[in-house]
Amino acid sequence: MPEGHTVHRSANDFNRLFAGEPLAVSSPQGRFSASAALVNSQKLKKAFAVGKQLFLKFEGDLTIRIHLGIYGKWQFHKLAEETLGADAPPIVGEVRARFANSRAVADLRGPTVCEVLTPAEVSLVLKRLGPDPINPDPTGAEAERFIAKVLASRSTIGQLLMNQAVVSGIGNVYRAELLFRAGLEPYTPGNTLTREQVEALWADAVTLLAVGVKTGFMITRDELTKKRPTKAERNFVYKREGQPCRVCDHEVSIAIMATRKLYWCANCQR
Repeated sequence: MPEGHTVHRSANDFNRLFAGEPLAVSSPQGRFSASAALVNSQKLKKAFAVGKQLFLKFEGDLTIRIHLGIYGKWQFHKLAEETLGADAPPIVGEVRARFANSRAVADLRGPTVCEVLTPAEVSLVLKRLGPDPINPDPTGAEAERFIAKVLASRSTIGQLLMNQAVVSGIGNVYRAELLFRAGLEPYTPGNTLTREQVEALWADAVTLLAVGVKTGFMITRDELTKKRPTKAERNFVYKREGQPCRVCDHEVSIAIMATRKLYWCANCQR
């Protein structure tokens, strides 16, 4: 499942390619046809992301909410200059929704959610979501929301980081890597952590997800952020079960926490 940085990159692509212009919105597959007709030919005001959810706000006050889930994917086609105004690329596969102008096409396949919402419905969705470390937080209010939720909960910090009502956009990779970098044992209850520990987790999430947006990769080893590391090199513990820890050589552990695989170093994370 794509984590938050991927969805923010999609929002950036939509703003760069489509914002401020009317969009042709259709559903080649047919499952989104009635909803697509509600916003077809309307101007896209802006795209924005909160965690793993993308919002496309149109001038008529309707917004499309998209959650890719496990199988959802975007494919962007930037049309060559000499083809401006020509027919869009042919449909390939089951395309739930197509967004197009004279310069580009974006095809959406296999999302868990693709729906048109009113402003009131958007507000309800946003209220359910936790703060997003990638979105600007000049007042510190979003950081405080995260800190308060963690310190008030008896759930483990490993579970809390995956709870989108606590913090938006963190998935299995960032969960494992944030806890490793913080030296925190994943089974530690949130309410036993210090405020300083939770503040540091938020600050590190802000840093790591920003790297993900910039590079397009989940790189959590600071010395590699300006390089192009292989997939096997990018992280400390994620999917490295049974291998030596990159810091202490202790064997990396794996377990199941709330149906998801959990990776950690039992020596570094005490």
